[in-house]
Amino acid sequence: MAGHSHSHRTGAVLVVSLILTCAFVIGETIAGLRSHSLALLSDAGHNFTDAIALALAGVGYFWQSRPGNQSKTFGYHRMGVLAAFVNALLLAALAMALFYESYRRLIHPEPVTESVMIWVAAIGLVLNLAIAWSLDGNHGDLNLRAAWVHMLGDAASCVGIIAGAILIYFTGWLAIDPLLSILIGAAIIWTAWDIFKDSINILLEGLPKGLKLSEVTRAIRQVTGVIDVHDLHIWSLGSEAHALSCHVLIEDMPPSESDSILRSVNRVLGGIFHIHHTTIQFEHVRCVLADGSCTVGKHSH
Repeated sequence: MAGHSHSHRTGAVLVVSLILTCAFVIGETIAGLRSHSLALLSDAGHNFTDAIALALAGVGYFWQSRPGNQSKTFGYHRMGVLAAFVNALLLAALAMALFYESYRRLIHPEPVTESVMIWVAAIGLVLNLAIAWSLDGNHGDLNLRAAWVHMLGDAASCVGIIAGAILIYFTGWLAIDPLLSILIGAAIIWTAWDIFKDSINILLEGLPKGLKLSEVTRAIRQVTGVIDVHDLHIWSLGSEAHALSCHVLIEDMPPSESDSILRSVNRVLGGIFHIHHTTIQFEHVRCVLADGSCTVGKHSH
């Protein structure tokens, strides 16, 4: 019941945040056009990707919570990761567009209305910080973390716009506006890289972030009754769900006696490494790895 309540609250936060962000994008775009501020238009574009990020986060969060079925036996854990991956690509594309437009504005500067920049950026700062605060408890989920980072990045952009507008007012240096746009683009690239790296690692079934294969191997070998462990594979089903498969060498004994070893291994994996989906094969004769398969005598496992 508590998990369902948490999921419902998160879904409601995403929906409300999406509506508020879309409304702000429209207002900031109009303000940017009227004030001739490239920084505001850049931030409006950034906020537009925030809206897409929130929409994708909502869709991904809904799908990844669905149970497995006969065709999707692992469920839909990867939907949230796919949403984060698409978010990262959108951020990178936006940054490239900002760099190009900033270059054009540096060559042909345009006057801006500083007061409009300050007021709109201040509203954006409050909005983005509020949304980031509401998503702050979901850092374990890569998909929701992507949306959270979007919000913090845009809040930082708003601070830069306010400072830039003040500088333009006192110095009259119009190049500050496109330079702010370049800084926003650089922040977007920095934001996108971390999300892209984590999501692509999961999609390529790499070792989950924070885990070391040698440490997991050592912990399994320390379980009473375990002689050796090999053919060990660990991957992520989603942002928080990890899976493991391995071969464990034990003394020759009936399954009824080896059951306690299996429970101990799973207790270590779940308690220390938070790996709860495991496939462990017991062997009492050392196998020979050939062509990626583990062969014991005439039997292939």
